Amino acid sequence: MRSWFKICMLAFCWSVGAQAQNVALKTNVLHWTTLSLNLEPEVAVGKKSTLALGISYNPWTFSDNRKWKHIRVQPEYRYWICRPFGGHFLGLHASYTRFNVGNVSLPFGMMPDLKTNRVQGNEWAIGLGYGYHWILSPHWSIEAEAGVGFSHADFDEYLCQTCGDYLGSRHTNRFLPTKLSVSFVYVIH
Repeated sequence: MRSWFKICMLAFCWSVGAQAQNVALKTNVLHWTTLSLNLEPEVAVGKKSTLALGISYNPWTFSDNRKWKHIRVQPEYRYWICRPFGGHFLGLHASYTRFNVGNVSLPFGMMPDLKTNRVQGNEWAIGLGYGYHWILSPHWSIEAEAGVGFSHADFDEYLCQTCGDYLGSRHTNRFLPTKLSVSFVYVIH
């Protein structure tokens, strides 16, 4: 098993090295507003394309049992209009999120039940995004992206108090924002 892993990693590194010399490490400032740890490595895989893998993690429970706990993995393929890591890009992303959220108020009246209830479950999503990458120096950049797509979530709902009563299982299918980021970027040439 270890041999196959080493062979796959060697093949991946060789193909990336043969086609590109740029790698970027990013962190989404918007995720930090919820104290979510996050990192998104991205690698150029062609003259106008990159692959990214965003990871976000929030293990905290705050006062009054307020929580936004999650772990999210979000791979993305990007097509750059001019060149990788500069200017406009279009993205195709998917995501999986395991979440435990409760006693929070979301903007614009979205999911008002989260103020009095807690939900725990899984979400799968796929979406399209548009973004722009501003080059500040040879290694530092800022990037913004917004994406919309389809989301499916399965979750259990509880009263918000600690060890609240079980209210039942639910699922949702809807179109909604699937990605929103403003990121600091470090590009390795």
